[in-house]
Amino acid sequence: MSSRTQRRFSARPSGPFRSPRTHVAQAAAALAAGMGVGRFVYTPILPLMHTQAGLSSAAGANLATANYVGYLVGALLGIALPALVRSPAVLRGSLIVLTGSLVGMPATHSTTVWIVLRLLAGLSSALIFVVAVSSVLSHLRDHPAHLPGWAFGGVGAGIALSGLLVLVLRSVADWRAAWWASAGLAAVFAAVSWNLRPEGTPASGVSSATGPAHRPGPRTHRWFTALFAAYTLEGIGYIVAGTFLVAAIEQSSPGWAGSGAWVLVGLAAVPSSALWAWLGRRWSRPDLLCAALVIQAVGIALPALIGGVTAALVSALLFGATFLGVSTIALAAGTHLQFPRSVALLTAGYSVGQILGPLVVTPLLHHGYHQTLVLAALVVLAAAGAAAVLRIGFPHRLAVARSTVP
Repeated sequence: MSSRTQRRFSARPSGPFRSPRTHVAQAAAALAAGMGVGRFVYTPILPLMHTQAGLSSAAGANLATANYVGYLVGALLGIALPALVRSPAVLRGSLIVLTGSLVGMPATHSTTVWIVLRLLAGLSSALIFVVAVSSVLSHLRDHPAHLPGWAFGGVGAGIALSGLLVLVLRSVADWRAAWWASAGLAAVFAAVSWNLRPEGTPASGVSSATGPAHRPGPRTHRWFTALFAAYTLEGIGYIVAGTFLVAAIEQSSPGWAGSGAWVLVGLAAVPSSALWAWLGRRWSRPDLLCAALVIQAVGIALPALIGGVTAALVSALLFGATFLGVSTIALAAGTHLQFPRSVALLTAGYSVGQILGPLVVTPLLHHGYHQTLVLAALVVLAAAGAAAVLRIGFPHRLAVARSTVP
């Protein structure tokens, strides 16, 4: 890192914030822009692109995969170059690129250009995510655990507001207007988060967010292996639902039901991270992880097995209440196990799973989306099976540093 950059960081005060809630609001806005809108608004817009822009099911899966590849690249950059995580310029530049990628989507009908734009959106959303999360975990570590949880709720707020925007626009405008309006919403969130204070330069001797660098015990590896398998499988199953849930619901329900269900996903996700963190004080993480995965699998399968508006809304509620919670629990469990670079490894497995998900289900898309959701639910159930293995003899009493929402 250059001396100029070091001076800029050292000039920033290192004491506690006068208003932690303001910091939470700024971080939540960044996550709402980067994840809730930039990453997930594609889900409610996808059916409109099928019917109005001539996008095929296979091409839709390719656009989703491009976004997840970009996200993986951005996450790896954040791991390999820690200075990026502490840079306000990276945050602001990523917000600008993200908004520009949304603006560019309706400006063309080229699938190749769309793939590039979604790749850029994934890359920028990952950088926004790592900057915002590192900021929250760094500056709010001495505050109540529910505060970081509400910051992560910004993802749900972005999903809900962008989904509501698409729901309103679909009856009065076309797919292009949906993308432009989403870009405007992302710009609003970007303005709110513009002055978010990134993580400061770490002092010597301070452990990283991946937990203490102690050598794991000889039996830690088997629990971490089960956790890694569960979280990677969750990446595959959850992203299939997160990409195609709206399109699947609209195959058997009124047109408003899909977008309406997606709004409900966002609303359920807003308090979910704080809620699961609170439950973690009363129940073991393996039990919670297994329960959350089973609940999520039921939610994913409902629209395919039952159909109708009621099943769609229940599905949205269950999915929204669990997908952030699973991440909260799994990453906290990895930190508890004191496995070296557990958060980085789990995030990498999760990201690879997200890339594989759309590719695995592409052959099924020719028959509609219901078979796709059934397969996704089975994958999540397999993840629950791996989490059940994690419960066997789990070392609950390992001495660890104070943990927060990952």
